[in-house]
Amino acid sequence: MISPYVVPVARLLRDVPSVTEVSFEAPFDEAGEFEPRGPAETDVWPDATVSVRLRLESYPGGLRARGRVGVPWHGVCRRCSVAVTGASDVAVAERFVTPADPVDEEAYPIDGDVIDLRQLVHDAVLLDLPLAPLCRSDCRGLCPVCGIDRNEATCECQPVSDPRWATLDELRFTDLPDDVGGV
Repeated sequence: MISPYVVPVARLLRDVPSVTEVSFEAPFDEAGEFEPRGPAETDVWPDATVSVRLRLESYPGGLRARGRVGVPWHGVCRRCSVAVTGASDVAVAERFVTPADPVDEEAYPIDGDVIDLRQLVHDAVLLDLPLAPLCRSDCRGLCPVCGIDRNEATCECQPVSDPRWATLDELRFTDLPDDVGGV
């Protein structure tokens, strides 16, 4: 079975300029190439369905790929540590060139009469994943003293003061004009 990520481009390369549309859904890690990231990192399930919609345009020396890539992701809320899910919908604008120029690190290779969109899709999705997702924008997080989830309950804990900064708690500016310092 041929992967939907592998796209024949012989006609595009022969008839410059020309255009074709590519649209498919496939497992994100179809070939099982990626190790799962750590449990506290945002990631994409290997069998998650990625949606690819691209317009391929030929030009002398290569192809331009423009469109969108979408996939669901999962992670952990940075404030309260609950499971979070979301979806990436990434705009892509990339180039494929032949022969692959080792100096041109920003272009993907054309391999004979085909291009493999797998690396383009993975790069776009992994770079779009949120580094520190939130379960909701007003997440109150965990109490640093007792660990209770402040979104579900309240506690009477007082913040622990750092003795290294305790002297500053007693510092008062009394010799400043009324319009400076807000005191």
